[in-house]
Amino acid sequence: MLFTLAFRQLMVKRGRGLVLLLGFALGVGVMLVLLSVGEAMLAQSRDTKLVGGGEVTVLPQGIDIEAMRTGGISGLFFGIDRARFVTRQFVGGPRTADLLRGAAPALEQKLLYLGVDGTVRPVRVGGELPSRAAMAGAKLDVREGRWADSPADSAWLAPTPQQLYDEMDRFHLPMIDDSTWGEWHYFNVVTSPDEWWYVTYLVGGRIGRGRWGGQLLVTHRMPDGQYERFSENVDGAAVALDTTRADLRIGNDSVMQRNGIYSLRGTAGALRFSLEVRPKAAAYFPPVELRDDADFLSGYVVPGLVARASGEFCVRGRCLPVLDAAAYHDHNWGVWRDVTWEWGAGQGSTLALLYGGVYAPGDAAQGRSPFFFTLVDALGVRQVLRFTDITWSGSMAAGGDGGVAPAAFTLIATRDADTVRLTGRVRSAQSTRRAAGGYDRAFVQLRAGWQLSGRLAGRAVADTGSGFFETHLR
Repeated sequence: MLFTLAFRQLMVKRGRGLVLLLGFALGVGVMLVLLSVGEAMLAQSRDTKLVGGGEVTVLPQGIDIEAMRTGGISGLFFGIDRARFVTRQFVGGPRTADLLRGAAPALEQKLLYLGVDGTVRPVRVGGELPSRAAMAGAKLDVREGRWADSPADSAWLAPTPQQLYDEMDRFHLPMIDDSTWGEWHYFNVVTSPDEWWYVTYLVGGRIGRGRWGGQLLVTHRMPDGQYERFSENVDGAAVALDTTRADLRIGNDSVMQRNGIYSLRGTAGALRFSLEVRPKAAAYFPPVELRDDADFLSGYVVPGLVARASGEFCVRGRCLPVLDAAAYHDHNWGVWRDVTWEWGAGQGSTLALLYGGVYAPGDAAQGRSPFFFTLVDALGVRQVLRFTDITWSGSMAAGGDGGVAPAAFTLIATRDADTVRLTGRVRSAQSTRRAAGGYDRAFVQLRAGWQLSGRLAGRAVADTGSGFFETHLR
């Protein structure tokens, strides 16, 4: 009887009946969703595989969150590259100080192998920084003992200048037995608009395995446009490098880093020099390594994208004082057989720029171009973008081997909605022939003025300045 009455009511008042049914369905649906969300939250709160604390979780782009939680294949090697740099400059630095109270980095359920008495066992490990875990509301409930930051924890978060530059700028022992292994400190110093110096402290060869040695190489671009080179070579027995510090000694020539200041000493033929190079705080780019296969490795770091230098260069007894001159410092390591690259660095009024990419053997022929472009301001790295190629145009005479160099260049770099355009006008060029990548190429070093325009994070950016640039031309 009740069913018959309800059915007749629906047939007579169809509109009202549909509204009632829709409301009932929505109510049931909302209730199911709320119950499901509550059940999921309860399950996650009890899940030891999830990191607790904090308000925002930072993950690599493209990570499958469910796979990360359940241990699926895409979460097997989950991690954030260069986490120290990300914590110090992007999520824990002054740039985000008005948005974030702090960052709490953590390792969770990582697989390690522990060897005990000849037996190897797989173990799961984790790690946190106590002060930051407490800041994020995830402090451990310690029933006995003390859980506080160690000196290593403090250095991870906020290293002293000595710790920071030694961490970035240390030397490496080759993992590949290749005679073309090389590692070097590189500096350039601009003493006037028409005069500058390239200074390289290089070690190379089969370090610790065979024949190897060191070299001090200095190139002086004189005000009249001519180039003069000075070099000093020593055997490996006279070289002292440090895998925990930036210090390097090549015979009587040396680089020493103390509290963020680099002391350079050198004698090569008729040249003698003594310099202090002071990188600007936060104006650095972290270490990166490119590995193509078991036979190729290329590493790069820029401790001093923006720096100042003081001291003197003396040639044949005549000394040129260097007073607070613009300078730059980077560090390279790896195998350099048939390797070419694109590179540029410049300083403007408010921004500094850095771009680069290495062609491993075969990359150029296959069209692969792993190029990055970064902009740095007073707070550190502002953005890292990508680009695929550089357009070189025009021609001009180059010093060195008397070759020809491009007169201008253009590149466009992008990242999501960010786009910047860099154009350069070459002022001076030096060319050196070298066999690389299966071709006889010209290695060209350029001094150029540049203009930058575009948008970053929805804001217009523009700047002009000067810089050094390198390329390889067939």
